[in-house]
Amino acid sequence: MGALPPPGIPVDSGVASQKAHPVRLLVAGAGARGSAYARLAAATNQAVVVGLAEPRAVLRDRLAAEFGVPDHGLFEDWQAMLATHLPADGIIIATPDRDHGGPFSAAAAHGYSILLEKPVAVDPAGCAELERLSRETGASTTVCHVLRYSPLTALLKQLLSGGAVGRTISIQHLEPVGFWHYAHSYVRGNWRREEESSPFLLAKCTHDIDWLSFIIGSRPLRVSSFGRLSHFRREEAPEGASLRCTDCPAEPRCPYSALRIYGAGRPPNGSKADPARAYFADVVDPGGTPESLLHALATGPYGRCVYSSDNDVVDHQVVNIEYEDGTTAAFTATAFTAAGPRRTRIFGSHGEITVEAGAISVFDFLTGATTVHPVPAAVQQVRGEKHDGGDRGLVQAWVTALAAGDWSGVVSGLEESLVSHAVVFAAEEARRSGSVVQVRPLSLSY
Repeated sequence: MGALPPPGIPVDSGVASQKAHPVRLLVAGAGARGSAYARLAAATNQAVVVGLAEPRAVLRDRLAAEFGVPDHGLFEDWQAMLATHLPADGIIIATPDRDHGGPFSAAAAHGYSILLEKPVAVDPAGCAELERLSRETGASTTVCHVLRYSPLTALLKQLLSGGAVGRTISIQHLEPVGFWHYAHSYVRGNWRREEESSPFLLAKCTHDIDWLSFIIGSRPLRVSSFGRLSHFRREEAPEGASLRCTDCPAEPRCPYSALRIYGAGRPPNGSKADPARAYFADVVDPGGTPESLLHALATGPYGRCVYSSDNDVVDHQVVNIEYEDGTTAAFTATAFTAAGPRRTRIFGSHGEITVEAGAISVFDFLTGATTVHPVPAAVQQVRGEKHDGGDRGLVQAWVTALAAGDWSGVVSGLEESLVSHAVVFAAEEARRSGSVVQVRPLSLSY
C-alpha cells in the first residue's frame, strides 16, 4: 500500500491539500544521496530548499549556492537547524546510517513530512523506536526504497498482475555491485566497517530485499544466508604491495588501483571523464582538480590499498527467502562483477521472465514464444541521480504528495519499508549462526 496522508501533522506545519507556495524543504546531510534528492526536488519546480545542515563546508557551500539557500538557513549540524524551527513542509534526512534517529525524532516532533534515506536504522530496536515515534506523532515518513519507483518496476508489476507468467513460483535476483564500486564504498569508504555504519546487506541491499517483497506481494516468513569477507584481506595482497596505491610497485597490475578507479573520473589535460568515475572522484575530492585528487589519494582513505584497509564487511552474500504464499527468492550480492544493472529471473507457473539490460523478456510455456518489452532508458536529469529513474520517481511522488495532498504515488511508507529491514536482520542472524531464521516483525501493523 502507499503511505497514508499524515493524520497527525499540526495545522501550522505548512502541510495542506493544496499549497499557495512552493514546498519548503530542509536537508539534513548534503552528501551524495542528500544532494541528489534535493536536486531532484528542485527539478520538479514545486519545491525549494530553505534549510541545509552539513558539517563539511565545501559541500554545504556548494549546495547552498546551487539552491540559493540564505545564510540564515545554513548549519553545520542537524541539531542547530532543527532547533531554529524553520517554517518548512518536509525534510530530507540523509545523515550517516547510525545518525538517523536524532533528526527523525526532532523532525517528527516539528510535524515535518520526512523523506528518510535507507536504512531506517541499523538494528531492530532502532527501527522499532522510529516506527513508534512515527505512529505516536502522526509524522508522515517515506523511505528511500527507490527501486519501487523505477519505470522498469512499474512495467514488471503490470506484467505480473496481468498474468504474463501465471503464478509467481520463485525469483532469482542479482545485485552486481561492481568491483571498483565495492572497493570505493565498502573497502575504502564510509561503509567499510559494520560498527561505524551497518552490515553490507543492510547498507547496500535493503532496497533489493524490499523490491523482492514488493514484486512478490507476500510477507516473508523465514530466511537462510551465507557470506563472508573473502578477498579484501591482507593475505590476498600481491607480493610487494605497499599501503597506498600512489607508491605501490604492484599498482599497474591491480584492478583495484585507486589511481585507475578515480583517475578516469578526473583525467588530466581536459580529457573526457568517465561519468560514473567522475561521480566517485568528486566524493574523494569535492570540486577539485587532477592534482588535488592525486593529493587526496596520497593522504586520505580512498588511496589506501584494498588489502590493507580496516574493512570488515562481507564482500559477497546470498540470501534465500520463503514467503507466506509459498514463493521463494534467491538473492545474491557480490563485489566481483563488472558494474552494471541488476539482473532478475522470475519463474512462473506458465512462463519465465528475464530482466536484464533495459528489457523485460517473457517466455510463454504454451506457445514457446518470447516477447521482449523494452524499458525506456532513464535520462539523467540532475547530477547524482541513479537507479534508472527510481530516484526521480520517489522524489516526484513525495513532492507531489506535499504540494497537492495526493499520496497515491507514495509506495514506500515506513511500515511496509520495515519489512525489508526485518528480513535483513534475520538474514544476518542466519549468516552468523548457520541456521534458518524466522522473520520477526518490526512494526505493530506487520
